Amino acid sequence: MRDLLFLCHRLPYPPNKGEKIRAYHALQYLRQHFRVHLGTFLEHDDDGGYADHLAAQCASSCFARMPPHWARLSGLSALLRDEALSLPYFRNAVLQRWVNKTLADRPIAACLAYSGPMAQYVPVSTPHGPLWRVLDLVDVDSEKWHGYADNKPWPLSGLYRREGRLLLEFERQAAAEFDRVLLVSPAEADLFKRRAPESAAKVDYYCNGVDSAYFMPQPLHPSPFGAARAIVFTGAMDYEPNIDAVGWFAERVMPALRSQHAELEFHIVGSRPAAAVRELLRLPGVQVSGTVPDVRPYLQHAALVVAPLRVARGVQNKVLEAMAMQKTVIASPQALEGLSVARGTEVICANGGAEFISAACRQLHAPDDQIGRAARQRILADYRWSVNLQRLGQVLGVQDGQFAAPPEMERTP
Repeated sequence: MRDLLFLCHRLPYPPNKGEKIRAYHALQYLRQHFRVHLGTFLEHDDDGGYADHLAAQCASSCFARMPPHWARLSGLSALLRDEALSLPYFRNAVLQRWVNKTLADRPIAACLAYSGPMAQYVPVSTPHGPLWRVLDLVDVDSEKWHGYADNKPWPLSGLYRREGRLLLEFERQAAAEFDRVLLVSPAEADLFKRRAPESAAKVDYYCNGVDSAYFMPQPLHPSPFGAARAIVFTGAMDYEPNIDAVGWFAERVMPALRSQHAELEFHIVGSRPAAAVRELLRLPGVQVSGTVPDVRPYLQHAALVVAPLRVARGVQNKVLEAMAMQKTVIASPQALEGLSVARGTEVICANGGAEFISAACRQLHAPDDQIGRAARQRILADYRWSVNLQRLGQVLGVQDGQFAAPPEMERTP
């Protein structure tokens, strides 16, 4: 086996939110083919309990502490410079020293930087020779900030547009310097090619997957809803697009649905609910769970699962997981943008309040179970990690279970 440096902007465990899910499965795949040297961050108090678990899986590791409040203060330094806020937020001297030492001490031939800001840690070469550098942007993060700006008043809108502009400049620079750039879907890859045409030839993608053996219909799970009928949203509830989505749905859609279905409840299921999410408890029929030990009972017994995101990038794992559970999902066009699914037969697409109300009322009155069955078949056909991660392996030179360096990796410095 050869050595690989894997730099990740979030601790890739537990796999309970989008960015961690992709990173976790990438790590498990990489471990089969490389001695992995993992560099990442500890943001929250409970992260420390997972560090030993990950360290045991890697040849070496660095878990740099990065409390969110301190990282935000560090990020503000970018306002004094012509720099995106995201870069100093993820800039850490401890992690940089570890990267430098690891590259000096180990014969590392390849590096995977997961998320744009991690590119700032990676040199062109090491004392041992050239470094094959792959950047997994996941999605076009700069585009997300422009989406935030469209939904915020001044001065936040101006700050978010600044972030989008400067982050795109950094993404383009990093893409030009790295050997390959990966994104989460063909749609996201095409978008980045338009935003960074000078690097289009080196841009590719590998799609997310779902653990379909874990997320599968399991009617024996007891219902967490009692006698109520539930519409369910799942996701990390300290994440701005999710906060916006549930607020909009609770205030604009649920009153109309409850006027026809008085027993209906909207269950918001996910970790660290922000104050704006907890405030929705004031509305009739809205329930906020916080962290739950297992999200599957909430999906299994939901009458409907919704993903009404107005700002979304990449692939929504919440949609894939619900589809794997054979549920009828009603989602916005933004939430479906990165997915290869048949709208109308495998998922229901609704754009705006009137369409969400109409689609939900139809399904509540006469549920179409065929949509859920077709959804699971789509997951089994196109969203298996074991298949989709092979595209990552090809970029890193993994062939038939062995490491074979791409021709470019044989170049001299």
